[in-house]
Amino acid sequence: MGTIKTNGGKETVMRLKSTLTLLLLAMLIVVAAGCQGGQQPAQPGPVNPAPVESTKMDVAVYYLKTTQTEAYLIREVHQVDKTAEVAKAALNELISGTPTTAGASRVMPTGTKILGINITEGLATVDFSAEVLRANVGSSGEALGIASIVNTLTEFPTIQKVAFTVDGSADKGMDWWGHVGLYEQPFQRDLSSVLEPAIWVTSPQRDQVISSPVKISGNARVFEASVSYRLRDNSGTIIAQGHTMAAEGAPGRGDFNADLVFTAHGPGQGQIEVFEASAKDGSDTNKVVIPVKWP
Repeated sequence: MGTIKTNGGKETVMRLKSTLTLLLLAMLIVVAAGCQGGQQPAQPGPVNPAPVESTKMDVAVYYLKTTQTEAYLIREVHQVDKTAEVAKAALNELISGTPTTAGASRVMPTGTKILGINITEGLATVDFSAEVLRANVGSSGEALGIASIVNTLTEFPTIQKVAFTVDGSADKGMDWWGHVGLYEQPFQRDLSSVLEPAIWVTSPQRDQVISSPVKISGNARVFEASVSYRLRDNSGTIIAQGHTMAAEGAPGRGDFNADLVFTAHGPGQGQIEVFEASAKDGSDTNKVVIPVKWP
C-alpha cells in the first residue's frame, strides 16, 4: 500500500484559509466602496439671507408754524435718500420737503440751492444761491427762519455754529431777508422757539438692537422737567421702567439722558416709551414710541 503524506493535507488547509481570508477582505473592500459610493452628499443647512441695507436715512428738520396768536418752530424727522453729504441732504429737505405737522410750512424760498457747505472746527459755513434772499415771511418769520436752518444743521454732532454766505460772499447776504441780518453770525443752536413736539427721542434709534443698560436720550418741554420711560415687550408686559429730569422744565426745553437696566429672557422685541406723566391724573401724555429689539 502507498503511504499518505500528512504534511500535504496541512498545506491544503492553510491554502484554503488564506483564500478565504483574501475573499473576506475583498468582500469587505467592495462593501466599503459600495457604501461610500451610495452615500448622499451632506445637505447644506438653511442660509440666512443677508440683511438688506436701507437706502434711506433719517434727518431732523425744523419748519415754521404760525397760529392766530403766535409763530414758532416745529421739529420733524424725515426720511431722505442715504448720502455721505448728510448736512446738505438735511438742508435740501428743509428747502423742498413737505411738512407733516398741521399748519407747518417751509421758510426757505423755492429754488434755493446749496452751493457748498464747509465744516471746520465745528463751524458750518453754508453758501446759498441768490434765491435764498427772496423769502417774505415778516420779521418774526425771518428770525425763526434763521433758527430753522441753524437748528437743522446743529443736529449733527460735528456742527456747533453756523454762518451763511450768498454766491460766495458774506456781504451780499448781510441784510438777509430785510429785518434780521447776518451781522451777529455765526449763529448757535437755540431751541427756545421750538414748541412741538413736547418730547423727542434721539437714542435709541428706531428698530435698534439694544442691550442692558440701554441709553435713553432726547429733549423735552414738560412740566417740572420730569420725563418718564419704560420698556415693553410685544405682549405689552412692562420689562423695566424709570424716570429722569430734563435740563429745564416747561416753558423751557432741556436735554435728558438716562440708562435703563433690564433683564430679557431670550431674544425678543418690543418698544421703548418716553412720555410725560399727567399732573392731573398720571396718564401718559406726549408719548413717543420707539420700536426696538434685543438678542
